[in-house]
Amino acid sequence: MSFDKQQNKQQNRQIKLASRPTGEPNADNFEMATSEMPKAGSNEMLLRTVYLSLDPYMRGRMSDAKSYADPLEVGDVIMGATVAQVVESNIDKFSEGDLVVSNSGWQDYSVSDGEGVLKLDKDMANPSYGLGVLGMPGFTGYMGLTDIGKPQKGETLVVAAATGPVGATVGQVGNTYGTHTVGVAGGKEKCEFAVNELGFDVCIDHYADDFAEQLKAACPNGIDIYYENVGGKVFDAVMPLLNAHARIPVCGLVSQYNATELPDGKDRLSVLMGLILRQRMTVKGFIIFEEYGEHFPEFLKTMSEMVASGKVKTKEYIADGLDQAPDAFVGMLNGDNFGKTVVKVADVA
Repeated sequence: MSFDKQQNKQQNRQIKLASRPTGEPNADNFEMATSEMPKAGSNEMLLRTVYLSLDPYMRGRMSDAKSYADPLEVGDVIMGATVAQVVESNIDKFSEGDLVVSNSGWQDYSVSDGEGVLKLDKDMANPSYGLGVLGMPGFTGYMGLTDIGKPQKGETLVVAAATGPVGATVGQVGNTYGTHTVGVAGGKEKCEFAVNELGFDVCIDHYADDFAEQLKAACPNGIDIYYENVGGKVFDAVMPLLNAHARIPVCGLVSQYNATELPDGKDRLSVLMGLILRQRMTVKGFIIFEEYGEHFPEFLKTMSEMVASGKVKTKEYIADGLDQAPDAFVGMLNGDNFGKTVVKVADVA
C-alpha cells in the first residue's frame, strides 16, 4: 500500500523509526509505512488522529542511550501525543465523536483502552491547544515555575526558548507574580513577539555576538529563577549572574539532543558544583506527569481561565499533513519553528 497524502478510511499510515540517528535526524531514520486498519476489541476504542504534537523529548527516545524512559525500538511507530477523535468505542465513558488527548503516535489510527486518555470539549475553538498551552508543554511550564521556581514579586526570572510552548507559558505566568521577566529567543522576530505579545519585560537574541553582555545588562539585580530547557551557551551566560538561593527548574536541554560528543572547552562541572554550594541554589530536573500528574486537572482549570481571559497567549507552528512530520521535527530541534510545533493530520469530523 502506498503512503497517501491524505488520511483515509481504508488504511493506517504510520511513520516508524527506521534507524537510530547519529547527531541530527535525517530522512533515512524515518520509514513511511502503511498497515491495515486496527480494530477495537472489548473495552477498547478506535481513535483517529487529528493533530500530532512534536516535542524535543522525542529525540531522546530515538536513541538507545540510558534515560528516564525506555527507548523506541527500530521498527516502532514513533511516539507522540495526539488530539484524536473517537471513531468507535466499547468503553462506557467515551463515545463516538469525542475529542481526546491520547498518545497515539505518528499514525492515523490507534486502539486505546482509555488509560491516560483525556477528554476535550468537543466544541473548543482550538483543539490543538490540548497539545500545547493546555497540554503537556503548558503543564510543564506552569508546574516547573510555580513549584520549583517559587516566584516572588520583584524577582528576576530568565526564560530560555521564550517563544516556545513551555517558555511562553513560564514567562506569562511569571508576569502574574510580578517578576522582572527576561526572555531568551533566537532572532529579532521572536524577541519582538516575546515583548509585544507575551509581555516579557525584555528579550535577548541568543544569536547576538554580545549576548552575554546584553543578558547581564537586562538583569541588573542578578537572576533569581532560571527556567532551563536549552542548555549550551545560554546557560553559560546565565551562570555568573545567579543569585544566592536561585532556583533552576530543568525540563530539557534541547541544544544538546543532537550532540554526539562533549562540547569543546574546559570541563566546568566543578565550577558549577561550587556555585551551587556557595549560592545555596536549587537545581531540580523533573518529568512532568511522573512528578505532577495528579495536579493536571487543577492546572487545566487554571490555565483554561488564563487563556480565555487573555492573560496567557499562545502561538502555534502548524505543519500540514502527516508526511511533513519528519521535516517539521528536525526543524523544531534546530529552532526553525516559531511557537508550539503541531502537525495537522486531518480535520475534526
